[in-house]
Amino acid sequence: MPRESPRALVTRTREILARLRRTYPDAHCELVFSNPLELLIATILSAQCTDVQVNRVTADLFQKYRTAADYAEAAPNQLAEGIRRLGLFRNKAKNIQSTCRKLIVRHQGAVPQSMEELTALDGVGRKTANVVLGNAFGINVGVVVDTHVARLSQRLRLTRETDPVKIERALMALVPPTDWTLLSHWLIWHGRRRCSARRPDCEHCEIRELCPSNGRV
Repeated sequence: MPRESPRALVTRTREILARLRRTYPDAHCELVFSNPLELLIATILSAQCTDVQVNRVTADLFQKYRTAADYAEAAPNQLAEGIRRLGLFRNKAKNIQSTCRKLIVRHQGAVPQSMEELTALDGVGRKTANVVLGNAFGINVGVVVDTHVARLSQRLRLTRETDPVKIERALMALVPPTDWTLLSHWLIWHGRRRCSARRPDCEHCEIRELCPSNGRV
């Protein structure tokens, strides 16, 4: 397949987004949270876990721990036990406690609203910071690149990059900043509901004629 011109790629990308917007008008972050701290904790816990698994654990966790101080002052073994059902639970418990201590010392217990301040916290990389900024504060700083976003970006030939940081840059160049957070949701929802990794439902896909991989995945 010949390489697409930049203008054609932008045009096709915008049409893909328009169709995904119509298909998933209610697309949102599927981690359950009621405040920025809960979303920060849930996103840290979501590493190598599904949102469903995390939501099962946080249903009880968020009843027991409500503030940064609650996490910071918890007995380490009790906090770890509370998230034991998740992978890497011991390391995640350490990161959560360290992060909450920094929130208390540096931010009066509140979750900061900048990429630089968030990524200075333990267990918080650019992806986690983008999740928190976009979904808890409505701040579009970048694009969340998880496995679904990375996979669909390549399958749709929106980018040939494989590194998450480079994928994010490529998507940011194609999509208006106001849609950066929603872009992730649309691609994630489509990846979960239609375009699975092993058996994509190309026959019923809402964007099939815009996908260079249609029928060849």
